[in-house]
Amino acid sequence: MNRLSLLITGGAGFIGSHVVRHFLRAHNELNVVNLDKLTYAGNLENIKDIEHLPNYTFEKGDIADAPFVQALFEKYNFSGVIHLAAESHVDRSISNPMEFVQTNVVGTVTLLNAAVAQWKNNFEGKRFYHVSTDEVYGELHNPEDFFTEETSYDPRSPYSASKAASDHFVRAYGNTYGLPIVISNCSNNYGPNHFPEKLIPLIIHNIIHQKPLPVYGKGENVRDWLYVEDHARAIETIFHKGKTGETYNIGGFNEWKNIDVVKLICNILDRKLNRAEGDSEKLIQFVTDRAGHDLRYAIDSTKIMNELGWKPSLQFEEGLEKTVDWYLNNSEWLNNVTSGNYQNYYNSMYANR
Repeated sequence: MNRLSLLITGGAGFIGSHVVRHFLRAHNELNVVNLDKLTYAGNLENIKDIEHLPNYTFEKGDIADAPFVQALFEKYNFSGVIHLAAESHVDRSISNPMEFVQTNVVGTVTLLNAAVAQWKNNFEGKRFYHVSTDEVYGELHNPEDFFTEETSYDPRSPYSASKAASDHFVRAYGNTYGLPIVISNCSNNYGPNHFPEKLIPLIIHNIIHQKPLPVYGKGENVRDWLYVEDHARAIETIFHKGKTGETYNIGGFNEWKNIDVVKLICNILDRKLNRAEGDSEKLIQFVTDRAGHDLRYAIDSTKIMNELGWKPSLQFEEGLEKTVDWYLNNSEWLNNVTSGNYQNYYNSMYANR
């Protein structure tokens, strides 16, 4: 039996690896092709447990490399694309915005062009799914407000501006070429395999090694947190059930101030590491706030819940316990990531392919 082929970009990254795993386990009728450039945040150790499956293929490459992407579409004749590959760290976007333009904007348009060329207006059974972020909406000032699918875009960092631009291109290709597109905008994710430059894995790593815990400003910034496996389920739901041309916001209804997140992780790890209560909180250091740091994000997930029947399965405290346990039980993964050893190994493996 010939399997339909699904392209997942960025499938060696944090969210992408969970999406690849979820689709492989749920859909053995699909051939899942994972395209990843294996930059610093791409790590094939994230999906080592499923790389042996017969319906899985990994391709190393750059989504902004037009000839390569076009050849990939011709080779596999994809019926669907789930596009997650992106530069995503705000601090890095401030120091090197052009890298974000190249990957997030040019890369997205390159994929769109390949889909239009390959599908040749025969869009029956096809879908181009673009995974975006709640940061395109800017920030919320009124504590009663939430981001909805109708919220105007107001990106405030080079990262969020690049994602907003890619969202606009995806919608434009839907309108201009009739490409069957769908977009989702998600809140902050957390869970296993998260690269330790982001808040939660960084704090976990530093507490384990008793290093300072840097917190921007006074730690008053509020984020809505979603367990990464719940996001993967949402993506699958939207891919199969979402209406073409629509946008769906995905959030956990779990708003927490950054300082409260840090203190909660401190309490969990003090308990699990048999340290005195309050021991890890002594490591907290408030540092100069990030330029243009948005105060509050909060997602209204009513649309996806009511129309598609998805809802988050975990509350934050439960998900955070599971996340801490994963990092404690996977110290080798954490050490490889923080040392950079994983990158040297996989880059050498694919250097001559």
